[in-house]
Amino acid sequence: MDGGGLSGAERRVWAALPAGTRTALAGLPATDLRTLLLTVARDRAATVRPADVLRRRREDRFVRPADVDPRALARIEARLWELLPADVAGVELSPVAPLGTCAAVAPVSQHRIVTTMRGTEVVSDPTNALAVEAAVRRRRGDEVHLAAAHRVLRAQDFGPGAAAHFRLFSLVSSARDAGSGRTEARLLLRHLAFWHTVFAELAPAAAPRLHVTALDGVVGERLADTVRPALARDGVPLHDEPERRRGRGYYVGAALRLTLGDGTLEAGDGGLTDWTARLTGDAKERCLVSCLATERLVTAVGR
Repeated sequence: MDGGGLSGAERRVWAALPAGTRTALAGLPATDLRTLLLTVARDRAATVRPADVLRRRREDRFVRPADVDPRALARIEARLWELLPADVAGVELSPVAPLGTCAAVAPVSQHRIVTTMRGTEVVSDPTNALAVEAAVRRRRGDEVHLAAAHRVLRAQDFGPGAAAHFRLFSLVSSARDAGSGRTEARLLLRHLAFWHTVFAELAPAAAPRLHVTALDGVVGERLADTVRPALARDGVPLHDEPERRRGRGYYVGAALRLTLGDGTLEAGDGGLTDWTARLTGDAKERCLVSCLATERLVTAVGR
């Protein structure tokens, strides 16, 4: 290991250790590495005083409570569950997921994820964890529609005043490709119709919008001749966002965005992915994910 691709901080740490340490640690069996890290954690925890805990509470953005009324949040999320179609299965996710749940299927750096010492990672995106669950359930043959309400923790710093953890209400649908973008269109209609129902009931005065970006020609055609006309018949406006660049390479086929305040406040995101196809090793699998930041919805509606 020559140190290529390491940050300055990483190079400094490895340089302070005896030569060959990084290679030796990387070559340890997973169980031995876990034992080593747990021993180090135990030894460090033994030196922590009560005053240190309070200091970390003040300084560490990962451990501070969320700035939201939990009663208002619970009311909003309870109504979201009630509005879900009956064929969507609710999933109470574990706080942790298998190591690599995000990085193995999407272009996401593991540095953005809080990794544990036990070969897991704190859930940073429930749509990835739900995609794993969908891939497991898809082996039974039927298409799968899953939902979860979960607090996620992300390692990247979003700037002053931004929380490291927040609640997301997420949907993941996985089904077999029917050809010509028909499956993608059906899944897009399902998710967009649900989010429209949510906004129409819970935030009509907050100027909600549904945005869509076509990322390939076939799905773009289905958006034009299937998705948009079907939504229009139900009075659901859909805003094209061809200039969108974020998410290209992460989503395939189409990307979604949910906003409030006439597009000024981003409240959710989503798109078609290849995650269940990669997880199952079956290129015919189709997957759509989407999510809503419920704390932003609480703030917008003032509940």
